[in-house]
Amino acid sequence: MQPSDRPSAPAHAPEHAPGYDERLTAPGTWWLIAALLGVSGGLVALPLGAVPMLGGLILAGALASIAVSSYGSARVRVVAGSLVAGDARIPVEALGEPEALEGEEARAWRTYKADPRAFLLLRGYITGAVRAEVTDPRDPTPYVYVSTRDPEGLAAAIREAREAARPARQGD
Repeated sequence: MQPSDRPSAPAHAPEHAPGYDERLTAPGTWWLIAALLGVSGGLVALPLGAVPMLGGLILAGALASIAVSSYGSARVRVVAGSLVAGDARIPVEALGEPEALEGEEARAWRTYKADPRAFLLLRGYITGAVRAEVTDPRDPTPYVYVSTRDPEGLAAAIREAREAARPARQGD
């Protein structure tokens, strides 16, 4: 493709284009376990014949796959001035400075440092996270903790969205 044949990029990105977008998918071993559960369902129905065995294989495999997919399909985005973590939508103006957590520090905030009032989008199979204080005095939630494979990238996107929202707030 020649440089002149490339489609031209828009002059500006749409206002609601995500600054960060990640899907927290389940690890491959969970899919292997789902497949083995499907085989187990087929083996349970094997004494009943070939057709029930296939039905058991398909049914057990489908149910296990649905369970893995629904748990592993959480999405984390920074879009339109909000941190969207799973079903929660948190305005970035209500968040303090985001802190990228890795390894032992992330584990500590998932376990013994955790506050029961905090909002957690937690996936135990992901070692990184971002933690940000909730600065809204009307909100009893002390902080948000979001599992992510790219803590530095998510923290930077939250900072960038906060900076972009600040001039708009001052102009009102």
